[in-house]
Amino acid sequence: MTKPTIWTPDSAYCQATRLQRWIEELGLDGYDDLLARSTGDIAWFWGALEQKMGVRWRAPYASVIADPDEIMHPDWFPEGRLNVIDSILERWATSPAHADRQALIAEAEDGRQVRYTYAELAREVGRCAEMLRGLGVGRGDVVSLYLPMIPEAVVCMLGAIRLGAIYAPAFSGYNADALAVRLADSGSRFLVTADGYHRRGRFIDMKGKADEAVASGSAVETVIVVNNAGSDISRLAAHEHDWASLMAATPVAETREPPCEMASSDPLLLIYTSGTSGKPKGAVHTHVGLPLKAALDLGLCMDLGEGDTLFWITDMGWLTAPVAVFGAFMNGATLAVYDGAPNYPQDDRLWTLVDGFEATHVGLSPTFTRSLMKSDIAPERLDERVRLFLSTGEPWDDESWHWLFGTVGQGRVPIINYAGGTEIGGGILVNVLLRPIGASCFNSAVPGMAAGVVNPDGERVVDELGELVIDRPWVGMTRSFWRDNAKYEGEYFARWPGRWVHGDMAIAYPDGQLEIRGRSDDTMNVAGKRVGPAEIESIVVAYPQVAEAAVVGVADPMKGEVPLCFVVLKPEVERDGVEALLKALVGEKLGKAFAPREVFIVDELPKTKNGKLLRRVVKNAYIGGDVGDLSALESYSAVEGIARLGKRGAASA
Repeated sequence: MTKPTIWTPDSAYCQATRLQRWIEELGLDGYDDLLARSTGDIAWFWGALEQKMGVRWRAPYASVIADPDEIMHPDWFPEGRLNVIDSILERWATSPAHADRQALIAEAEDGRQVRYTYAELAREVGRCAEMLRGLGVGRGDVVSLYLPMIPEAVVCMLGAIRLGAIYAPAFSGYNADALAVRLADSGSRFLVTADGYHRRGRFIDMKGKADEAVASGSAVETVIVVNNAGSDISRLAAHEHDWASLMAATPVAETREPPCEMASSDPLLLIYTSGTSGKPKGAVHTHVGLPLKAALDLGLCMDLGEGDTLFWITDMGWLTAPVAVFGAFMNGATLAVYDGAPNYPQDDRLWTLVDGFEATHVGLSPTFTRSLMKSDIAPERLDERVRLFLSTGEPWDDESWHWLFGTVGQGRVPIINYAGGTEIGGGILVNVLLRPIGASCFNSAVPGMAAGVVNPDGERVVDELGELVIDRPWVGMTRSFWRDNAKYEGEYFARWPGRWVHGDMAIAYPDGQLEIRGRSDDTMNVAGKRVGPAEIESIVVAYPQVAEAAVVGVADPMKGEVPLCFVVLKPEVERDGVEALLKALVGEKLGKAFAPREVFIVDELPKTKNGKLLRRVVKNAYIGGDVGDLSALESYSAVEGIARLGKRGAASA
């Protein structure tokens, strides 16, 4: 079994890509040759990539990797000394050909816009570093960022890195409890936050939540406040400081202290999981790892380079944001960021932003695409400059994939499906532009990622649902969990020593395409047959009356586990008989064994504020279990509605 390809590049298209040109520079026979050598000789591959990306070293490394067979704690580029700021900012800012090129464009919900050239951004980052130094920030200190997607967030993360500090971002939608957990775990003494931000015209207070979190037993001694929403911050406490005043008091002439020299393996980023899968885990990324991995994923796999503009709807607290920052700036491209709802004040705000930014690469999630599709919010004509759609974070369903590709992109714009994780430092699977692309699939592992699908015995399988694993170390992988090696090793290597088990269920098709079917702990075992929720959801969402769907497995005395399906219908749709029809449809497509025991029509589904569906919350709300950390939730009413359904079901049982 395989899925039909929808988009196929011709030879001229392939020849124009950065990836094809690099393959020719390396003297290889083609993409298949690169892919095989990238995992067969990892020292050769990552060394060649480092040279391709022009990493600036203060002292040379002794080898690319100390031990190619050490996957849990590999030592990349030992003895090398650098600061990534030299490679992503200073080299462009000091180049007459690049200094005046756009580096960063930032727009707020009210339309305010700020633009920086590479020279201007380097100067502002240098000023920020000196400002932080004046407050006592030094090498190895953790600087926590609780900021919306504003230019100060990018400046501050890079300013901290310039000093040799570790920046630790938190999702801007977290409540005080979620932020407090992360502050306490990191031991951070410094917090940069904002007075607040606006969503759909409504003020969201961040400072109040930050105050509560700081007071909850954290080690924070110094707080810097960005006046982003125009609030009155004139009465700050003694340990609090106004960002604008501090920056204004830092002379530009004092910002030319060179970036702090660091070891390759020194921490650069401490980023926590979103809390959607249990207690947050702090993944530690390094000066050479994450930036180089991001440069590969965006620059070569996604063909982002000089003259391109990347606009990806995300938040500073999710890994997509640092991947976008490092990927764009390592490749000399422009990064566009937006702080606001992408469908406010007009439903088509996203497409207005795309036009205004002159974006060539547009990143959006399947969930957000479905919300656009539900109301048929497509541009009259997509800007010709848009070359690629990018997507990560969750599986696609075929209907919304085809709508984005066919209706919005008019069959012209490939969709780069991209899957990885916080601990990966980027992607495991991707669509490269040198191979045909099928709906909702991936056409390759990312080069350098020795990824495959295995059965419960650990054997590689094709055309069979199995665990997604990685068999060789890669640049970009987390060094460990923050102060918890044992948890890190147990999480990924306990099942098969020497093999990274990612926690996703996937299928590798005979033609090389791959498809992710959901998380391992979401996967259902129905009468001995495993099925991922995305497979059922894809069938349900393809039905014209359905806008969104979530499928979870619950215990059943006969089958062990059975699916339940929760459905949001499109506006003004007749619901009579829909439940029975959808049950029958799944049974027809997958077999009666996989038909949902129940189909429930609901008003909304539990999702994070950036659109990620929380199946764990759906399941636990229905069965009356612990729903866990809900700080990333868009709407609690969705949880309450599902919990009521569960109570009614229990009462009638």
